Amino acid sequence: MEFTGFFKSDFQTFTIEGLEARMDAIQKRIQPKFHAIGEILVDDLSVEIGNEMFLHIAKHARRTKNPPKDTWLAISANKRGYKQHPHFQLGLWDDHVFLWLAYIYEAPNKKEIAKKFLENIDVVKETIPSDFMISKDHTKNEAIPMTEDGLQKTLERFFDVKKGELLIGRKVMADDPILQNPEAFMEFARETFKQLIPLYKLSYE
Repeated sequence: MEFTGFFKSDFQTFTIEGLEARMDAIQKRIQPKFHAIGEILVDDLSVEIGNEMFLHIAKHARRTKNPPKDTWLAISANKRGYKQHPHFQLGLWDDHVFLWLAYIYEAPNKKEIAKKFLENIDVVKETIPSDFMISKDHTKNEAIPMTEDGLQKTLERFFDVKKGELLIGRKVMADDPILQNPEAFMEFARETFKQLIPLYKLSYE
């Protein structure tokens, strides 16, 4: 399938009642688009990073009752999974598309990564563009604008709190015309992740 853009019906998926019905819509409406987008981004990131990257699409397999409020694809250097590793995410909530470099709580070495970022805070600040966002919890539809104070506090929480997380990137609201322009959106996604690659590499040094 060729990626043709994200439309109102994609975001309305998250208003469908019931786990089975919503998962059916996610699998039919959104996941084919994730496959198309993911194939392109995996190739791009593999070249830019200089290491083979792998596509993972959220299955929401652990859910037995509550339907997912968001869904995503993830790209990591590990073929078997992504949650324990630094990874790139692209996904949807009901009101926006997100593009993150993500470090979530399952990562066994997250304290070491947080310490490295805090010790190199000036480099991190210089790397992240001012129009990017920061989130501390991938399970919540919450993000704050990139500021020095916000970054510092998020990194400290990432270090101190067992379930603390760090997500850095961009949001595109559901009514943004770029989402209906597949070429423009893909260029936006490539540019976003390219600007995050230095941080990704720093977390592996």
